[in-house]
Amino acid sequence: MTLFKIGFLTFTLIDLFDIIIVALIIYWIYRSLKNTVAVQILFGMVIIIGLQFITEAVNFKSLNWILRTISDIWLIAFIILFQPELRKLLMIIVRSPIFRVFVKPKISETVDEVIEAAIEMSEKHVGALIVFTRSQNVQMTVDTGIPLQSMVSKELLLSIFNTKSPLHDGAVIIDNNMIVAARCILPLSSQTKFGNKNLGTRHRAALGLSEQADTIVLVVSEETGGISISESGDMTLNIQHDEIGEILTNRLSQT
Repeated sequence: MTLFKIGFLTFTLIDLFDIIIVALIIYWIYRSLKNTVAVQILFGMVIIIGLQFITEAVNFKSLNWILRTISDIWLIAFIILFQPELRKLLMIIVRSPIFRVFVKPKISETVDEVIEAAIEMSEKHVGALIVFTRSQNVQMTVDTGIPLQSMVSKELLLSIFNTKSPLHDGAVIIDNNMIVAARCILPLSSQTKFGNKNLGTRHRAALGLSEQADTIVLVVSEETGGISISESGDMTLNIQHDEIGEILTNRLSQT
């Protein structure tokens, strides 16, 4: 369906949808890379590509060839120079709700690594706070810590919560099977007791975050070595080691 014509250019309904989709993609990329040098370079590349289309339309062959060459070199240079920003962009795509509709994350490997680390820390009385995000964004909590973007592994968790590590204070945040931050500060619950048990700082922090956000928080007590899980403002205390895997897997599968 033709909407209108401008000289030799025909503008159809498909062209309109095409422009809207491209505009939304560009805006999303801009928001993701905002406040970085990469976005300034990206703007320059967009201008060059725009000029390339104009010169092709008016049949400026030499100028069009120069602009095509520059845009090809610019694209390669952009990929090489801004790998961290592009990695961040890909992580945002992978962690987005739309992506999760098509690709369901495998949680079993993550749970296995967390359980092995938790049991070892429990036996050694090493304190730990491990947060699993679900449907709700906890970016404000993530921003209080040190960004990591690492695969979940027993060795990494043991290293983070080692008392000699600068990251051992605070919580680890796991989102979409990735450790996205460590040393995060969680909000403390106003509750100081749960049942007949006095809550320490770690348990109050786990309870506090689960009261405010859709998360599952695993706690390893430094004093007793007990492993507890907090969810939706509730807490299961001193879980047996052979039950942790089933409980975590069942609750994470409900997301």
